[in-house]
Amino acid sequence: MTTRAKRAAVWGLVLATLTVSSLAWAQPVMEMCAPYQPNTAEKTCVVDGDTIWLAGENIRLEGFDTPEPQTDICGGEREKALAAQASARLIELLNTNVWTVRRSGTDRYGRTLATVAIGGRDIGEWLVSERLARWWPDGEEWWCD
Repeated sequence: MTTRAKRAAVWGLVLATLTVSSLAWAQPVMEMCAPYQPNTAEKTCVVDGDTIWLAGENIRLEGFDTPEPQTDICGGEREKALAAQASARLIELLNTNVWTVRRSGTDRYGRTLATVAIGGRDIGEWLVSERLARWWPDGEEWWCD
């Protein structure tokens, strides 16, 4: 077998392995986290519209911000209702699409900072375009009005 044929065979095997691996990989089912529950290695859920737990890892989604569900910092009941909508939409997007996580560091609270993308599009783009979020840090907190 020539060197060229050997290389072709190796690359064919690599590509076949990658194809099988990507087809067999499944996304975790996301649902709302139970409030104020301790972390476990299995914890996978949505905290709110911009924070998830993924197999025990606390992930703050970068680049956008959603209303607060518990504290209603500035918008009262309207903010809490919008927070519930943002969380529900995030769950829907995660459960109906294949998505990727790109980690970029940690924040001051020890959470992993990351971008979640669907088909290369940042999930924050959906939430901002649907008026369920704002760009962070410079977007206006319009739900405070």
